[in-house]
Amino acid sequence: MAAVGTALFIALNLFDKRRVWTPESDYYTFREEEEEHSEKQVLVLGLDGAGKSSVLQGLSGAGSRTGCRPTRGFNFISLHTPACQLDFLEIGGGEDLRMCWVDYLRRTHILVYVVDSSDRGRLPQAKDELHRLLKADTDIPVVVLGNKQDKPDAVSVPELREALSLSSVADQRKLFLLAAQLESDGLSRTCSLQMFQDLLLTLV
Repeated sequence: MAAVGTALFIALNLFDKRRVWTPESDYYTFREEEEEHSEKQVLVLGLDGAGKSSVLQGLSGAGSRTGCRPTRGFNFISLHTPACQLDFLEIGGGEDLRMCWVDYLRRTHILVYVVDSSDRGRLPQAKDELHRLLKADTDIPVVVLGNKQDKPDAVSVPELREALSLSSVADQRKLFLLAAQLESDGLSRTCSLQMFQDLLLTLV
């Protein structure tokens, strides 16, 4: 619990406005540092085992590791692009952490929701968690990654759209579904790294 509490404190500070000292006449006061317009926050969520950490590894250029353990707390990476800096925060998908997902939507510019396309038995649970997030914030753009498309028992993109009830989402909502599979060099041709980045940059 102590480790989770520490991780929560660190993540909250990352996503909250930083406080800095500023001289005012003969004394110092706290002021809230203006949010840099060049920094955009991307929240990466999904059930445990969906492949969130592998997605971040691919984005960071480290490739994906096989047998990656489910995230117990948080992962954070920054991706620098000519347009802006994308700050990715991944929160673990265990039941204890899913309860606090909604709390991190407030300062998020884009939500990336990763789904294991091959885990048919947990698709209803993935759908319920996704729609809970969609209901909590009706404006944030959402990119759903149907991961592990290379698995023989993975559902197709149309099947995944139906399983997640994406057709019930309002037409004006910015919601995108991408098929993905992760290889040693990151996101494969199914959902290229460049295509994924371009979509994120368009949404911010």
